[in-house]
Amino acid sequence: MREQLISLAKKLDADLIGFAPATRFAADDPVFRIFPETKTVIGLGFRVLRGIYRGVEEGTTYYQYTTMGVENLEETVMPMALLRLSNLIEENGGTAVPQRRSPLIMEAENETNPEVDYTDVFRGVKEEPQLDFLRCAVQCGLGEESKIHSLLTPEFGPFVRVCFILTDLEFEETPLFSGKLCDGCDECIAACPGHAIKDGGDTDSWRCAVYYNGASGEKNPFMPPEAFADFDLKTKMEIIKGTAEFDSEEAKTILDNIYFYPPAKHFYRTSICGRACDRACYIHLEKKGLLTRSFHRPFRRKEDWKLSLDQFEKGERE
Repeated sequence: MREQLISLAKKLDADLIGFAPATRFAADDPVFRIFPETKTVIGLGFRVLRGIYRGVEEGTTYYQYTTMGVENLEETVMPMALLRLSNLIEENGGTAVPQRRSPLIMEAENETNPEVDYTDVFRGVKEEPQLDFLRCAVQCGLGEESKIHSLLTPEFGPFVRVCFILTDLEFEETPLFSGKLCDGCDECIAACPGHAIKDGGDTDSWRCAVYYNGASGEKNPFMPPEAFADFDLKTKMEIIKGTAEFDSEEAKTILDNIYFYPPAKHFYRTSICGRACDRACYIHLEKKGLLTRSFHRPFRRKEDWKLSLDQFEKGERE
């Protein structure tokens, strides 16, 4: 049956599949709060196509990453795979509890998810346990945790999204990933246009949201000279340069004033930064020859581009 699951997963566009025995998880892990009878956690990884990032890399198109690399995967491809694989498990007498990431529910009291509108997020939800997706992916042998707490896989680097199935059936386990991908180069930290990632690797989620949504004048080709017109010039320029200091309430005000790109007609917010941290990580791993998937051309083919900030200080386009 394990081979049946692997075969079906591949037919359903899963690029990675791993099996973690329950013994890899602590007794108080959310896995057992969700399904106490769990014997195996099955992890599925789906690549975010390398070409989906090209528009942002070139500064040409921005909606493809969000619609195809986030929404289509999370809302269509991955749920279908979870259901079909869970059906197979239950047809064979086991119980299957599919687990997809909830973008709107978080246990933290004052954080946010940059991928969605901050007003849609329910915070401080402690009654409903949520899987630690990164930990589960590592325990399923899909890859390793990076310095900035993202998943790195040997095949796709950080260009991957994951989901899981909890089951009361036992399967032969997948070995833990034993390689080493993250070397602490900090290029992911340096790439963030809003300096949202601290030196230790932790991310300020509100700061991330502000610059994910396009507050950087150097990296947002849609930002008009009159951006943040209601802010004083000093504050405006600090926001645009990525150097402003602000708390969560001030972040909400900034987010409310980011209307530089056509409003998203889909659920997820358009990523103007294009996951700069992930792209920098991928480029580094590719240059070092650490990825098992190779391509005819390197991902980054020229110097990373930046726009002039003069127009914002003058209040007019050059």
